[in-house]
Amino acid sequence: MLSNMASSLILSKRIKTTLAKAKALRKYVEPLLTRAKEDTTHGRRIVFSHLSNKYSVAELFDNISKKITERPGGYTRILRLGERQGDKAQVCLIELVDYNDTYQKRSRTGKGSKDSRRSRRGTGRKKREQQEAAVSEIKTPSITPSAKKEDVPRDGSGTDSEKKTPSDSSSS
Repeated sequence: MLSNMASSLILSKRIKTTLAKAKALRKYVEPLLTRAKEDTTHGRRIVFSHLSNKYSVAELFDNISKKITERPGGYTRILRLGERQGDKAQVCLIELVDYNDTYQKRSRTGKGSKDSRRSRRGTGRKKREQQEAAVSEIKTPSITPSAKKEDVPRDGSGTDSEKKTPSDSSSS
């Protein structure tokens, strides 16, 4: 059973099974993946004796071994999916770590890595102050003395010296 599950895992990169089988499969397949890092005839024969499937051995040594050469261990990941409807068995997904696109996209952008940690203290205070200052300038436009309402004649005639001030109109 473990041989067939290991072959399926290598060919399809992830399989859905029970938690107990996935934990047993992890112990079975990880040494085979470690053996595949060195592509030798002896290594291929040992892996073939465990898998008994020439297509999975070819896939392991040709494609998978190139992706896991830098990884020191931990080639598989077990994700729990919940309980099965009929017998309440714990169901999980076991997958090869280097073939999961969801986690690789996140690590490529740098989010979630140790290099991109940032503290919350003082984040964006200067930028926020600059934005608030820009917003306040937009909301309160500056009025030049030549553009004041009292200085502009309503009828369009006369100059600034001929205009009446509010105190002059009340006295006459």
